[in-house]
Amino acid sequence: MKKRILTGLKPTGELTLGNYIGAISQMVELSNDENNEVYLFVADLHALTEYQDPSTLRERIKKFIAMYIACGMDPEKVSIYIQSDNEYIPMISWILECNTYYGEASRMIQFKEKSKGKENFTVGLLTYPILMAADILYCDADLVPVGIDQKQHVELARDIAERFNNKYGKTFKLPEPLISKEGIKIKDLKDPSKKMSKSEVNPNGVISLFDSPEIVSKKIMGATTDSENLVYYDEENKPGISNLLNIASVISKRSIDDIANEYKASGYGNFKKYVASLTSNMINDIQGKYNYIINSGKLEEILNKGKENSRKLAYEKMIEMKKKVGLN
Repeated sequence: MKKRILTGLKPTGELTLGNYIGAISQMVELSNDENNEVYLFVADLHALTEYQDPSTLRERIKKFIAMYIACGMDPEKVSIYIQSDNEYIPMISWILECNTYYGEASRMIQFKEKSKGKENFTVGLLTYPILMAADILYCDADLVPVGIDQKQHVELARDIAERFNNKYGKTFKLPEPLISKEGIKIKDLKDPSKKMSKSEVNPNGVISLFDSPEIVSKKIMGATTDSENLVYYDEENKPGISNLLNIASVISKRSIDDIANEYKASGYGNFKKYVASLTSNMINDIQGKYNYIINSGKLEEILNKGKENSRKLAYEKMIEMKKKVGLN
């Protein structure tokens, strides 16, 4: 029996090379496994916990979906939909909220971090993990791919599901977190002590999947290194060079040792040119696919198909829940 896998993408910031290597490529692998049934949704309702410019949000939703497909998410293998197109999920979320304790929601790490020091924050910031639980539970997801920092959200979904099952009878499957395999972490080009993030203020340290090949090359050529001028892997003492070696290794599918041996004594300039060429060519290829998808007129057809799959499952789950809690 196939494993149902659910994953969401929040349409904020810019998709980066770090997102591609650390998350998107792993989801593509999972979707290509015939033993998996993958649901991918755009978490646009989650984006509303903080103000978003409406026109920017609308544009970004479309761009992100097209970019995920360009990166290898095949709509023939994956149900792709927009969260807000499924009107049954908020109803499911409300019933789950009424079976969730305030203490559970307020203990969530991300809520603590984002509300810290703020006098005013939206109620949605407190309750969005329950909406996330609804996203997971409505479709009886077996597995939810998350980073270690998101594991707590899947655990909350399990706790809510188990409580509901105990109160009203077996209704939900208990999902398991699928912790992303410890892959290569791509760091900021200007400050390699931190990861490459789509929310980073300094754009020169971040390679966006929407950057032109020329901009990509320029950013890599300007990456922070050190004064030794020898190429070898040492994350502690040579974080900048080690980061570039990681990027080159993933894209070229060559070992870090192989690349380091080739460029060890050739100087940082030649090494950076090699990494820049690899990266800009790959992003140019992805963007070619992206431009085809965004201009093909097929996006609406893909989303309508995914929406119908999603709404059917959510409607059935909502009706079952309403009957069990006493709503007609």
